[in-house]
Amino acid sequence: MSEELAPKFDPQAVEAGRYQTWLDQGVFKPSGDPKAKPYSIVIPPPNVTGKLHLGHAWDTTLQDMIIRQKRMQGYDTLWLPGMDHAGIATQAKVEAKLRKEGISRYDLGRDKFVEKVWEWKDEFAATIKTQWGKMGLSLDYSRERFTLDDGLSQAVRKVFVDLYNKGLIYRGEYIVNWDPQARTALSDIEVIHEDDKGAFYHLIYKFADGTPGGIEIATTRPETMFGDTAVAVNAHDERYAAVVGKKVIVPGVGREIPIITDEHADPEFGTGAVKITPAHDPNDFQVGNRHHLARINCMNDDGTMNENAGQYQGQDRFECRENLVKDLQASGDLIKIEPIVHSVGHSERTGVQVEARLSTQWFVKMKPLAEASIKNQEGPNKVNFVPERFEHTFLNWMNNIHDWVISRQLWWGHRIPAWYNKQTGETYVGMEAPADAENWEQDPDVLDTWFSSALWPFSTLGWPNTDAADYKRYYPTDTLVTGYDIIPFWVARMIFQGLEFTGQRPFKNTLIHGLIRDEQGRKMSKSLGNGIDPMDVIDKYGADALRWFLVNGSTPGQDTRFSWKAIGASWNFINKIWNMSRFVLMNLGDTKATDQPDPASFDLSDQWVFARLNDTIASVTAKFDKFEFGEAERDLYNFIWNELADWYIEMAKEVLYGDDEAAKAAKRVNLRYILDQVLRLLHPIMPFVTEKIWLTMPHVGESIVVASYPVTHAEFENDAAVAQMNAIIELIRAVRGIRTEVNAPLSKPLDIQIKLQDAALAPVFQDNFAFIDYFIHSKAFEVGAALEAPALSASAVINGATIYVPLAELIDLDDEIAKLQKESKRLAGDITKFEKKLGNAGFLAQAPADVVTAQQQKLADAQAKQAATQARIAELQAAK
Repeated sequence: MSEELAPKFDPQAVEAGRYQTWLDQGVFKPSGDPKAKPYSIVIPPPNVTGKLHLGHAWDTTLQDMIIRQKRMQGYDTLWLPGMDHAGIATQAKVEAKLRKEGISRYDLGRDKFVEKVWEWKDEFAATIKTQWGKMGLSLDYSRERFTLDDGLSQAVRKVFVDLYNKGLIYRGEYIVNWDPQARTALSDIEVIHEDDKGAFYHLIYKFADGTPGGIEIATTRPETMFGDTAVAVNAHDERYAAVVGKKVIVPGVGREIPIITDEHADPEFGTGAVKITPAHDPNDFQVGNRHHLARINCMNDDGTMNENAGQYQGQDRFECRENLVKDLQASGDLIKIEPIVHSVGHSERTGVQVEARLSTQWFVKMKPLAEASIKNQEGPNKVNFVPERFEHTFLNWMNNIHDWVISRQLWWGHRIPAWYNKQTGETYVGMEAPADAENWEQDPDVLDTWFSSALWPFSTLGWPNTDAADYKRYYPTDTLVTGYDIIPFWVARMIFQGLEFTGQRPFKNTLIHGLIRDEQGRKMSKSLGNGIDPMDVIDKYGADALRWFLVNGSTPGQDTRFSWKAIGASWNFINKIWNMSRFVLMNLGDTKATDQPDPASFDLSDQWVFARLNDTIASVTAKFDKFEFGEAERDLYNFIWNELADWYIEMAKEVLYGDDEAAKAAKRVNLRYILDQVLRLLHPIMPFVTEKIWLTMPHVGESIVVASYPVTHAEFENDAAVAQMNAIIELIRAVRGIRTEVNAPLSKPLDIQIKLQDAALAPVFQDNFAFIDYFIHSKAFEVGAALEAPALSASAVINGATIYVPLAELIDLDDEIAKLQKESKRLAGDITKFEKKLGNAGFLAQAPADVVTAQQQKLADAQAKQAATQARIAELQAAK
């Protein structure tokens, strides 16, 4: 060993400088071995809008674990990093910053504003990379990409041009979701619906011909009445049969509009009559198309009223509503106001109420792309969703999809590759500007940020150059890790674009995780002030503790709760590993890394621990393959803490502190080997501490990062040793329990009598007496099937035996009987539970045979224990 481990585990000291060393060594890069099977992940690119949050930490930890394990298993692994320009989100952040300085983007102009956004991007990209380093993410930075870099921009232009040439991208005037603050269109999934207080304003639209009365309508948005072009009623509504075809006057506007019939008017809702505003409502837009109605836009793009609003021109939409309602009350055209709470769309990015607004936009025709994605899920190359239920979320979205509005009225993003002839108005779409560029004007809009991120799995690998080495080697990628909240935003779009442009699924698996909530189960948000900065956790407890915590709560598809207490428990476990490792390293002597365990020299504890190591390797590997990381972690915890640290190392001390030099040498080899294997199993989850310990102990290789992952060995299999050791542990725990009950310290030697129901346990207990006595400190140790139970003794029932500790001066018969009766009641509950399960035909039909056998064995053990417990109760009652 070149050094010893420090007496105290200090995560900051362990982690300091380690990440840079890994980068300098180049251990995160693909191996380049052509014989190795490739395995690739492209990181879900974080937005350059700010620092990473706990959700990013969870997401990237899961990816890092997968890649680190696959790398150790010999795969040619690529984990490609990168970031997303995040269009509207980033522009909104920069505009907010400028507003504080009293500047707008219009003051700067497009080019200067974009320069400001690039400055923002550079600052926060550097912050994100620092955070990735503190998390220990094994990314290959030599391949880092950004959605606005040249290669990805070329891919975006090609996809746009190809879809346009196929007739799958078109430009048209439609009602879109409009963000008046960002002054841009939004797709449906960028709109968050929230309950707001509002009102139905009941208005009278008087007949234009002077006939007394009129028609009553109710609207939640009276400010849009300046765009009204009709009133619609249902053709089957007899109330209005006599007035269809007549004209009414829009109150406060004076314009005459017709009363028409249309299926959109529901006789069962409100008055059955609705005002039709084709430029400000998606349903009204369709009605207007059916009846060839004019489209009158009465708002500017910033949510203020335009010239069509007459005297209200220039007023904010909500100011206009307030003033208009007052004027309608004064004129007698307002019948009543009915307060309501209704669902209103808000911009995901700016939070303002979204307007439905008539606008000329670019769209992707989604039906053929969605149909191809749905069909692909029926074949052998489907995308495997984990958990499977999220495939339904994906398919439901694709089956009900609308055309995708892809143009955004922003300055930050990919400019739409379309130009308009200044003289003729002709549209040209192409990879580059027309040759006579001076005669053409490029569309000022940019593309929805999801348009470029939908190409991420293949554009980052060199596409559209299909001969690019990385594209040929690593596409399709293997696993995408992401949250369930962006399946429609991103996962669905990557799938249909991947199928359309590469003919292949973009990833084989998509592992869906949930959200990290606070300790009360609430979503973390700025408004609640309950967010946790992962860097604060790392500064206090270290990255390994944060990673262990995140994995511990990782059940595919499920949310998890943050807990400082759980973080502390994670640190405590790592400290246990540190102290255990420190003991092993201090007792290795001249043991070399090349020294291998010899099963022929194993004592029972060796046979047991190597068999359990085998079981743990098999279980953890299988659970990693199924993405059941939380379960894998529980197996590791149980083996390391409950078996290796609590039992094997304690038993090893008996040998290490003894006089048998050959046995000591063998035990040192075994300890080094097991610690080495445990560190390798742990490394994907907690990379820093495992590297530190592994480099401190005898080892071969420059880093555990590229060490081989553990595999099982047939020569270590030993079910008999596991059963025998379990019996010994159960015996020791039972005697310890008795000592606690009667307040007998370990320093006080006790007489131990073991009455056997299973004769096979006799040699197990007798041959391993030295180990057993190390833990129980006996004065006398007697084992037999025909022992007479001392009346005044404490007792415990284990599988195959009853333990008696004569304590005439300390035992209280009533207390002992009560204790045994309580145990009997517990066992009766277990028996009922096992019998109920085994009596369930569904369980017997569906459960694997080994699971059924395990339940049957548990039932038999519980029945035997209860019989022995009842017998002991009878003995004690007879002695009273």
